[in-house]
Amino acid sequence: MKHLRQQKAIRIVAALALTLALAGIAIPAQAQTFTSLHTFAGYPTDGSYPTGLVQGANGYLYGTTLSGGSTNSNDISGTVFRISTTGTETVLDYLGSGSLPCCGSTAALTLASNGDFYGSTDVPTSVVYRITPSGALTTVYPFCSLPNCADGVNPNATMVQASNGELYGTTQGDGAYGQGTIFKVTLGGALTTLHSFCETQNTEGYCLDGNGPYTALVQGTNGALYGATHNGGVYGGGTIFRITMAGDFTRLYSFCSVSGCLDGEQPYAALVQGADGNFYGVTGAGGLANGGGTFFTMTPSGALTTLYSFCSLADCADGAYPLALMLATDGNFYGMTGSGGTDNLGTIFQMTPSGSLTTEHLFDGTDGIVTENQPGPYLIQDTSGTFYGVTSEGGANYQTCATCNGTAFSLSMGLDPFVKTLPTSGRVGSAVKILGNRLTGATSVTFNGVAATFTVASSTEITTTVPTGATTGVVQVVTSRGTTLTSNLGFTVP
Repeated sequence: MKHLRQQKAIRIVAALALTLALAGIAIPAQAQTFTSLHTFAGYPTDGSYPTGLVQGANGYLYGTTLSGGSTNSNDISGTVFRISTTGTETVLDYLGSGSLPCCGSTAALTLASNGDFYGSTDVPTSVVYRITPSGALTTVYPFCSLPNCADGVNPNATMVQASNGELYGTTQGDGAYGQGTIFKVTLGGALTTLHSFCETQNTEGYCLDGNGPYTALVQGTNGALYGATHNGGVYGGGTIFRITMAGDFTRLYSFCSVSGCLDGEQPYAALVQGADGNFYGVTGAGGLANGGGTFFTMTPSGALTTLYSFCSLADCADGAYPLALMLATDGNFYGMTGSGGTDNLGTIFQMTPSGSLTTEHLFDGTDGIVTENQPGPYLIQDTSGTFYGVTSEGGANYQTCATCNGTAFSLSMGLDPFVKTLPTSGRVGSAVKILGNRLTGATSVTFNGVAATFTVASSTEITTTVPTGATTGVVQVVTSRGTTLTSNLGFTVP
């Protein structure tokens, strides 16, 4: 699986900076600070190939690895780990020899409204599991429980908890037509298959509704879920689709609809809904330049516009093959590319909603390698305002491969702290957790200006209920220092 790219392109720093300036692409801003936090040591220590992070209610970050979590070095089994924001890491479960002795995970964890994390494993056994913040792991649902695996296998994408409290996700294999499924599963483990991919095919043999979904689903403000498939569609380049929580499926867009796939193809990263209500995303290939992928926007009804083509610069200095995208509190999008940059080992980029790119970090191997064709939610923004992420390969002594099993890192852009709610919607009287930093002694909690009764559970968590009279809008917390922290997303009151 390791395929370290040892050949480094020859660069002259001054020439590169000039090229970037002439192309209208900014070089990294002085305010950004990148810090390597941890190098994964692989088998038999703490696993290999981390697949993403999520912030817990206790302020720690939680994640999974694809392999390196078994007493057998040849076994494909991963780990579940916890890591502090300063880099202290603890393995919570070895999936190859602990509570779930079977398998690895390409999906990141999802923090659910009950405070536990939910994840899924891929091969050789596919399950949905629950793990507590302290590491107690339970199997929630075993896939292939139906004849002919009609419920699907290989749930590689991170699940999302929708406004109804249920988890939604996709599988890449099996289902009614052998090409994957969309499912929902309750926190207690009752699973319903909502859609099986490849209901119909065209004369070229492409699954018209798509197949092989890698990406997580995202819930739009209209309540529907949006996602993408890596393959299929009218032209074989993948699709974007919408599905209601009840299972009403609609294909919205087929990639590679423009000659030469100039609109992009093979999306890996989940869609992100912007402040304007439109969706934004990246494709892993295609585009106007050298086939390095695209950044695009799409209306909820499916009208797509390409805003940027990666690998527009010589030697793909701006990055190529984007694998992740997220919306930050400064209104810009941030992501990572699986190739390109000075050493051809990947980049972290900032993208404005209009498509102006700034390269924020160039990976050199010692701080990680972003692997092509291995998707994952590699980048998140913690409530401190700082970004945290993982790389699937690289690390200390990466050239000798002594410890080249991936890294965890932080990236500070000087953004202000904020709070986030769990869940992001709820009726009057429903319970809500507010996550943040330095919350001890908080003096006020409001939902769109309406005061709520609350309890400070810890320095990183407040528990409250949606107050009578609350309407849709931001949640704000006034800290003991008099600082007002605002939620990164609006809270929806049905």
